[in-house]
Amino acid sequence: MLDKYEALLTKEQIEERIREMGRQITQDYQGKSIHCLCILKGAFIFMADLVRHVDAPITCDFLTISSYGDLTHSTGVVKLLTDLTVPIDGRHVLVVEDIVETGLTLKYLLENLHTRQPASVRVCSLLHKPEGKQVEVPIDYCGFVIPNKFVIGYGLDDKQYERNLPYIGVVDTPDEDAENSGA
Repeated sequence: MLDKYEALLTKEQIEERIREMGRQITQDYQGKSIHCLCILKGAFIFMADLVRHVDAPITCDFLTISSYGDLTHSTGVVKLLTDLTVPIDGRHVLVVEDIVETGLTLKYLLENLHTRQPASVRVCSLLHKPEGKQVEVPIDYCGFVIPNKFVIGYGLDDKQYERNLPYIGVVDTPDEDAENSGA
């Protein structure tokens, strides 16, 4: 059952890239503590693996933000569903996202976070789909640039299913439905 989709990125490719990203983050945050902010639900597996490869003091928090719901394309309306549990003023925040596509969700989130007076905010995204970009957003750490295909697995879902796949798979969809459940 776990291999029913064409693999775009294998488990091994993902693991190696996350190790590399962890080393870069460790280097960039040397001497600082990091407050990792996981964007639920899609980034939970990515963040769990990533923080194990970062050699720095880390705290974690989670929020839920959506512009997709159960659709496979953005509605254009961004909703903050679950907010942070601790203040971030004066902290070095690392936003951990599963996928950046249109940039609308991330733009909204970054604007919101900056009003909370963090020391810094950087973005770490496992995937980036530049073909779907509607607004410019910074991605400080990018795992993979991928084509405009609907992808699932490794935390990414199809109507809340398939998050448990250990790889990133491609779902065959009509062209007009080739967007993903990410931001």
